[in-house]
Amino acid sequence: MLLLFAAIPLAAVAAPPAPGTQPPAGTSAAATQQTATVAPPAPDDRIRDAAGKLAPKMVELRRDLHMHPELGNRETRTGALLVERLRALGIEVRYPVARTGVIAVLRGGRPGRTAALRADIDALPIEERNAVPYKSLNPGVKHACGHDAHTTIVLGTAEVLAKMRARLPGTVVFIFQPAEEGPPDGEEGGAPLMVKEGVLDNPKVGAIFGLHMDATLDVGQVGWSVGPIFASSDRFVITVMGKKVHGAYPHMGLDPVPVAAEMVQAMQLIVSRQIDAQNPKVLTIGSIHGGNRFNIIADQVTMEGTMRTLDATVRKEMKERLKRTVDGVAAAHGTTATLRFVDEGNDVTVNDAALTRASVGSLERVYGAARVLEVKPQMGAEDFASFAARVPALYIKMGMRNEAKGITAMIHTEDFDIDEAVLPLGVRAMSTLVWDYLARTGRRP
Repeated sequence: MLLLFAAIPLAAVAAPPAPGTQPPAGTSAAATQQTATVAPPAPDDRIRDAAGKLAPKMVELRRDLHMHPELGNRETRTGALLVERLRALGIEVRYPVARTGVIAVLRGGRPGRTAALRADIDALPIEERNAVPYKSLNPGVKHACGHDAHTTIVLGTAEVLAKMRARLPGTVVFIFQPAEEGPPDGEEGGAPLMVKEGVLDNPKVGAIFGLHMDATLDVGQVGWSVGPIFASSDRFVITVMGKKVHGAYPHMGLDPVPVAAEMVQAMQLIVSRQIDAQNPKVLTIGSIHGGNRFNIIADQVTMEGTMRTLDATVRKEMKERLKRTVDGVAAAHGTTATLRFVDEGNDVTVNDAALTRASVGSLERVYGAARVLEVKPQMGAEDFASFAARVPALYIKMGMRNEAKGITAMIHTEDFDIDEAVLPLGVRAMSTLVWDYLARTGRRP
């Protein structure tokens, strides 16, 4: 099992310069500034050694979670397992929160502010296709987005920091969040419900850190960005009304199928022709349903889709133009149509500029400067945005791709998997980020 971590020799990862020495060539200004402003910084050697010793245990846990995936608001086994592990570490635990979530509070031995770390714990309704010993035992459900790795890394971070709590300059809140992929229809859930139930308030969180597996980055790389890192997302449903009649006599009814087809075309003109092309946006119709027989005009067509933007103003404008287009095309054909947004959607996930720039040096000490990459925002979405809208946040992307091992599949697919070498490296990264943040702010009143 230890051979899984051979891809990244722990001894090869860059260490911070000794006091009084010049930083090595290639070290960024951010890293130099970080070393100068953090007093004292994270105990890198102790964190590295502790994470390395945890590696086999983390592989075991990640595989257990992968074999027993649970959908949003139904993560009962996962929640109970987390509670058991966290209480064994002597950490204050609150459960359940937001239906099936877990909150753990680690109070350090030195005074300081409070930072939070978030992991999402739910899986997806996707059939596992990988022939691996840890294949999902729950038919039609799979950890196809890396949440099993996120949970393992944050729990591993809790264990590492708990063993050094006497030196920890502040408090860390570990948030294990259900339903990131969305709660079942008609239920509240996810980050919005956790915020509503006060997970950022007691104790008062000063900054929050999150992570995601990224199949576009190789294991041993990590990505960050200032400002937007994930898009907003809005799910919508459009219903186009028709009048049912025999397919041989369309003039006696009203066919909603060609009306819906025209709407699909017209909606793409919003993206390509009505809003500045320099503002990223996506509008996708993912499903169309209508009718019940080949020779009968349907009485209605229902379409479902998603809308993504990286700017709140563009998001608002897209919604307005979508409504106008749906109404206008329907009216032009003498029928009616309704547009309904399923819920409030996710805001843009925004990395706080000051927190991000101050944290780059922490990542460089773990990964080495050449492997810490500024990345472009993606049009995927994250309900972590609900946390980031309320406190300064940093959300990073951890590489887990390994072409030599055949680990190349994208998230949300039947073939998705990770190189488990990311697990101890992830624990080092999250432990260092949190400790350095507390050290920077712990001296302030």
